[in-house]
Amino acid sequence: MSIQDEFISTVSHEMRTPLTSIRGFSQTLLSSWDRIDDENKKKFIKIIEDQSNRLINLVENILTVSKANAGNLVMKKVFVNASIKSIIPIFQEQYKKHNILFFPQKDLPPVRLDDDKFQQIMTNLIDNGCKYSPENSTVTISTEARGDEVIISIKDEGVGIKPEDSDKLFKKFSRIENHLTSKTQGNGLGLYITKQLIESMKGSITFKSEFKKGTTFIVKFSVYNEEEALKCSQKS
Repeated sequence: MSIQDEFISTVSHEMRTPLTSIRGFSQTLLSSWDRIDDENKKKFIKIIEDQSNRLINLVENILTVSKANAGNLVMKKVFVNASIKSIIPIFQEQYKKHNILFFPQKDLPPVRLDDDKFQQIMTNLIDNGCKYSPENSTVTISTEARGDEVIISIKDEGVGIKPEDSDKLFKKFSRIENHLTSKTQGNGLGLYITKQLIESMKGSITFKSEFKKGTTFIVKFSVYNEEEALKCSQKS
């Protein structure tokens, strides 16, 4: 089986579960509406809503994978501190019981990125840190320049990753099982997409983790080089 066939097969499998739930609970409501009490009606409708959102999220992620593979990027000079700062309030509002801190290095040099895709990368990583860490814990984002690289770190105080699960982390449709993954929706594409987007922009992502103590993701991009940017624009 080719990689493309395997991907299509896996996507079909992932779609089948929410579609089956949506159809099953819809049919139950339609055929037995008068015999179902209001509490169960609300419960069934909530399941349909949750599974619909899961399906929408899956389709959006698949489209993102396709665009990343097709190389549809708008590369330009980006100041990552400003880009990150613009999305922090979203998470502070969404995760009010978490402490979300940002420590930017002053006068950080720019990098060459697709800013929309970079914000998607940061959104995935910050959201991941909040979802898989307990309430009242801290998610810390920091930036620094080291040599010819800009380094962004996202550190949480969550469940961490067992050593034997490390190789699963960036694989398609892979979710590491723990007591928090069972409480959160996901399709195992977030970190896969994040890695694909980073690598499509010539960056890298690594992580370090201690089980039950937390995880730090480290993203690196080369500092913006005017001459290199000009060469790349001439090729495109």
